[in-house]
Amino acid sequence: MFTPLKGRSVIVTGGSKGIGKGIARAFVRVGADVLVVARDESTLRAAAEELADGAEGRVETTVADVASVEDCRRLAATAVERFGGIDVLCANAGIFPDKPLAELTEADVDEVLGCNLKGTIFSVQACLDALSTSGHGRVVVTSSITGPITGYPGWSHYGASKAAQLGFLRTAAIELAPRRITINAVLPGNIATEGLADMGEDYIRGMEAVIPQHRLGSVDDIGNAALFLASEEAGYITGQTLVVDGGQVLPESPAALEGI
Repeated sequence: MFTPLKGRSVIVTGGSKGIGKGIARAFVRVGADVLVVARDESTLRAAAEELADGAEGRVETTVADVASVEDCRRLAATAVERFGGIDVLCANAGIFPDKPLAELTEADVDEVLGCNLKGTIFSVQACLDALSTSGHGRVVVTSSITGPITGYPGWSHYGASKAAQLGFLRTAAIELAPRRITINAVLPGNIATEGLADMGEDYIRGMEAVIPQHRLGSVDDIGNAALFLASEEAGYITGQTLVVDGGQVLPESPAALEGI
């Protein structure tokens, strides 16, 4: 049995949909108090109502853009005000616009790096004092297999931001260790989220075919990984990455899965 996380104060950035909402749900199910952060107020409100239904912990929200230092300071202050501190930061906010390398503009790159990389750094920075006071501070970064391990056409700027997150966390882990804060990353593979249904059944079946488990991951799979990294039992793990992809990155080629 893991030490209960009931009553812990948790921030989930980008928590109004997709993987972020799945992470938030995992924590409120075990009784943690969760501040859900996103840029769109209407989506955030709807997510909060859904998460609060049957939740063991409290659900609060705040609108913020993690690319802004001031917004990150404000979201940290909000968590302290409403929950009395911060025990866990799930730096999940991220965007993944599709655009070929040859067509990328400076604004395109700035937008992705602003949210995905700067947003991770600034949110961690803003929460440092409260995480230190916690005595068991945890940071869980949502990276991706795309960039650190694999590549995908149209996502060169996205992949760069996700690989950069890992460069950040390895040095951050050293700096945060004296504060008794751990920082680790979850690297999701193909995860079934709200927008995937729009891609069609053929697209989904094609994705499943290249995964050894022959299924897409669920947001709960990522949420459970975040719960583990936030646990007392994971207190001696820091600066590490946990790939959650059903074995997607393992086959040498599609032929390796023939007959499986």
